[in-house]
Amino acid sequence: MQLLDSDLSQERAFLVGVELKRQYNPWRIEDSLEELGRLANTAGLEVVGQEIQRLDSPTPATYIGSGKVKELKLFKRDLDFNVLLFDDELSPRQQRNLEEEVDIKVVDRTALILDIFGQHAHTKEGQLQVELAQLEYRLPRLTRMWTHLARQAGGRAGGAQGGVGVRGPGETQLEVDRREVGRRIARLKDELESVRQHRQMYRKQRKRAGIPTVSLVGYTNAGKSTLLNSLTEADVPVADQLFATLDPTTRRFELPGGTACLFTDTVGFIHKLPTQLVAAFRATLEEITESDILLHIVDITHSNAFEQADEVEMVLEELGANERPMVVALNKVDKVLDEKNYGLEIDNEKIIAFEASEPVQLLLDRYPDAVLISATWGIGLKGLLEQIEGVLIQDMVEVDVLIPYRAGEMVNLFHTRGRVEEENYNEHGTLIHGKLPTRLVGYFEPYFDGLASE
Repeated sequence: MQLLDSDLSQERAFLVGVELKRQYNPWRIEDSLEELGRLANTAGLEVVGQEIQRLDSPTPATYIGSGKVKELKLFKRDLDFNVLLFDDELSPRQQRNLEEEVDIKVVDRTALILDIFGQHAHTKEGQLQVELAQLEYRLPRLTRMWTHLARQAGGRAGGAQGGVGVRGPGETQLEVDRREVGRRIARLKDELESVRQHRQMYRKQRKRAGIPTVSLVGYTNAGKSTLLNSLTEADVPVADQLFATLDPTTRRFELPGGTACLFTDTVGFIHKLPTQLVAAFRATLEEITESDILLHIVDITHSNAFEQADEVEMVLEELGANERPMVVALNKVDKVLDEKNYGLEIDNEKIIAFEASEPVQLLLDRYPDAVLISATWGIGLKGLLEQIEGVLIQDMVEVDVLIPYRAGEMVNLFHTRGRVEEENYNEHGTLIHGKLPTRLVGYFEPYFDGLASE
């Protein structure tokens, strides 16, 4: 058992992790527990200790072995913690049995992440998405939670006073039965479907306006919000904690070559991201699948940078966005310089030489076209923007169009989104030879003068 310093003013948590001997996991259990501890701190818990058990398979009744359950009772007596925090999702049965055996509140990783999202969702859409995810997680646990939550929250919903794992959507949590919760879930899905349709209309308008979109994706705390602030002065709150920002932010920006685009900050990904969240945040995450470019931000200073990049790419594949053009930015070069004193050579605001440590070199080998940056210092950003613009140019098709004078807005669209190589005029309209982004070609098909060629 590992002990940590304590503060009696907070809920006190003891972490429990299980490593399955016969199951490959790229994450070391120690690293996963360290991240769980950071999640606990973000949620307002104080971690006072942790324990690891290695098993062939989870115990059906309590997830961990009976001997370990007895040890936890002793740890609870000695450390006086009031929350058992598990690194994996527990079944309702396992959670109920553990609470009865140890006489303590038991929270799993999924509930913890949902709790953090509940604290950090500030927009109406974000709150709807979190509420849906929380209710779907809690529905099979509702019978257990009647008395359990009443004890925690004094007979009303968790709210701000219920503690980690029971805070949530509102005061109806304790007052409704299973059927009413099901009705609430149905209403939330209807509301979010309306949000999804509204977003689809907005995306169609953006496409019609011809503004390319760049979605910032990455592991939580990789520096997406810091980068958005550095590029666009977006003033997104930044903190050194997991899921410091949740609600997406979009800002217009002009690339070095004059191309206007939209940068969108998206929710960060994490190891063992709850499936309920991926489903509930579908409307928001569809922004990623509809983007012209994905900008993957990787924290090169993290000991699990490789595994974090894997997690991001797995979620992108699950969303069906893994085929979108991607630019990779290896962020936080400034921290490597501070800690390791590696050499850095900068020319015209671009990093042109870097004495990389072995972990960073492995990332460079994995992403040979990646751009090294420091979002905090604002270095390397010019090279990053030039690469984004280069990808946009590559995704263009050569066309010849004849646009009638009555459709002058299409000429303007070609100029703002395309590359005009030759422009002439006749009695029928404007003749343009140039290149258009692939996604815009369909809008110009009525004006083709001959065949488009690649």
